[in-house]
Amino acid sequence: MLSRIAQSLFWIGRYLERADDTARILDVQMQVLIEDPGMDERTSCEQLLSVMGVEDYTGIPNRWLILDLLAHNADSPVSIAAAIGAARESARRARETLSTDIWAAINTTWRGLSAAQAMRPPEMFTWVRNRTAMISGIADSTMSRDEGWQFYMLGRSIERVDMTARLLSTAALASGPQVAWPTTLRACGAYESFIRAYRGIEADRQAAEFLLLDRWFPRSIVSSLAQAEKALTKLESSGQRSGFSDEAQRLLGRARTELEYRPLADIVFDLPVEMERLQRSCAAASDAVSARYFAESEAHTWRGGVLL
Repeated sequence: MLSRIAQSLFWIGRYLERADDTARILDVQMQVLIEDPGMDERTSCEQLLSVMGVEDYTGIPNRWLILDLLAHNADSPVSIAAAIGAARESARRARETLSTDIWAAINTTWRGLSAAQAMRPPEMFTWVRNRTAMISGIADSTMSRDEGWQFYMLGRSIERVDMTARLLSTAALASGPQVAWPTTLRACGAYESFIRAYRGIEADRQAAEFLLLDRWFPRSIVSSLAQAEKALTKLESSGQRSGFSDEAQRLLGRARTELEYRPLADIVFDLPVEMERLQRSCAAASDAVSARYFAESEAHTWRGGVLL
């Protein structure tokens, strides 16, 4: 497969997942601010901007600033608008390999963004999640399971790990965990699965464990890491009998095993720090994928742990 096409499919997966997960993170933040009147809004918004890698901004951190920087402003590289625009541009570069349905769905989402930005924030977040879910479903039903599909899944899985780590950091930093963790589970679509898995027990530790380590829930970090490793295994054609020649596979495998085999108490003791370490592993894995498979990489850089 041409490196240009492979790279475009990889980044379509990443950008769409980024838009989806940023909407989920903002939904959690807004719900916590509304439901916990005792929370210091400025401190909470500063922490969220730090988690999302936003360092340079003008104005007092509040809900309106984070909506601008993380949702509406297409010039902000970490915003939903920027992610959808970048996904559309990547799709345009790979237009000859995408089905008409996928291209139409991505293009329609991009064209509908202006109208979505006029909605109330919860409605916009729902719109973003519905549109990205629809595109994901179309890709699942129209893409052949060839190398292109593996690159798409690899990009989506790496981004899901990175963004779920940010979502967990946001919940861990919230001053009202009794509000933050149930809201986080709902934002991930995990609340019902969590209740079934833990027989109705609602506790912060169990919620963190579920989103970190549950192998059966597709949005958990361990499940997403395993999916990324699976895609890399299918792309690796050397048939190596021992070890890993693929640096990305080694990095992701090590990140997964460190989570699975360490005591949960060690991980949740300082969850934001652990999640930042995981984000660095995702950054290094993404760089390794680019170096191995993409001959002429686009100018994607990291700032504050965020891939731009």
